[in-house]
Amino acid sequence: MKRLRKILDNIKPNFEQGGKLEKFRSLFDAFETLLFVPDRVTRSGSHIRDAIDMKRTMIIVVLAMLPALLFGMWNVGYFHFSSIGEVASKTFWQLFGFGFLKVLPIIIVSYATGLTIEIIFAQIRKHDVPEGFFVTGMLIPLIMPVDIPLWMVAVATAFAVIIGVEVFGGAGMNILNPALTARAFLFFAYPSEMSGAEVWIAGLKNGAGLADGFSGETVMGYAASGKLEAMPYSPVEMFLGTIPGSIGETSTLAILIGAFILIYTGIGSAKIILSVFTGGFLMGLILNLFAVNDYMSIPAWQHLIIGGFAFGAVFMATDPVSAAQTEKGKYIYGFLIGILAILIRVLNPAYPEGVMLAILLMNVFAPLIDHYVIEANIKRRMKRLETSKS
Repeated sequence: MKRLRKILDNIKPNFEQGGKLEKFRSLFDAFETLLFVPDRVTRSGSHIRDAIDMKRTMIIVVLAMLPALLFGMWNVGYFHFSSIGEVASKTFWQLFGFGFLKVLPIIIVSYATGLTIEIIFAQIRKHDVPEGFFVTGMLIPLIMPVDIPLWMVAVATAFAVIIGVEVFGGAGMNILNPALTARAFLFFAYPSEMSGAEVWIAGLKNGAGLADGFSGETVMGYAASGKLEAMPYSPVEMFLGTIPGSIGETSTLAILIGAFILIYTGIGSAKIILSVFTGGFLMGLILNLFAVNDYMSIPAWQHLIIGGFAFGAVFMATDPVSAAQTEKGKYIYGFLIGILAILIRVLNPAYPEGVMLAILLMNVFAPLIDHYVIEANIKRRMKRLETSKS
């Protein structure tokens, strides 16, 4: 590492102001800070200095997503070979290897597209490349169907970075979660690639050599079409994640491992995560009281382990930029996400998954929630002051 540090120090002047490669300063800075901790510190004002910085924060979030990513890769292989009736003859590593080769290109396209755009904007603005896309670039593949065309991943990523982030002033200024912005763009622009039974299983679109009785339908697909009794997946399979779905969203167990990492390290908000689950469970109970269709009769606890609910609660709703910032506001924000997610999921037959829309909607209202929480605090303190004077 010392030799690499020396090489970077030797070529660094070429990328600084006045150097021959000044136009690529942001690219060099991004590469340097990825390899080494930046040596720049704040010299003025009162600041807390500790061992955590933005790069370490983003790395912890990515590490928290690894259980869902690794399980998702195995699950891709598992369902591919199940669809052709060969899963029993395959080893764990064969299943994982197939999924790895299917998912890796999606990750590469996501990072290549997003980072290229981020570097271009950073160079134009003469800013450092923000670390935020380090997380977004991993989130986007995890919420995609495995058979999504790569060019769509590139277009959606570009849309999310340019329209969802840069038009608001760059990373830290966006009002919507960038990864969900990418998914929303694809859902409304190319709905056939984001819904239906074929998109969740690698190779299912060609329909060649399918095993008898195999269906790529998701749990929510069965519920939305009124076929819950024919659904072949047990609650244990739903919790473990051996069900069709987006790459990283199927395993609630893997997602909860990630949640523990985020909460333990203080990176993710336990208030938001717990309140999302609480709101979703409560709305599920309310809908169970009526149960006029199959979807409303799904047990409230089961809503929490199907679809993208758990993934959204842990990795999307807790985005520190687009979420509520006040402590009370976090409870309100998360609770309303849980309520709306189940409400949209059950009552809108054209859209069997509501987590994405619920989070995006509450992203918009998060500043308003914080405003009223702060105003309430001010009024309470003013009232306390008047009481003390009297």
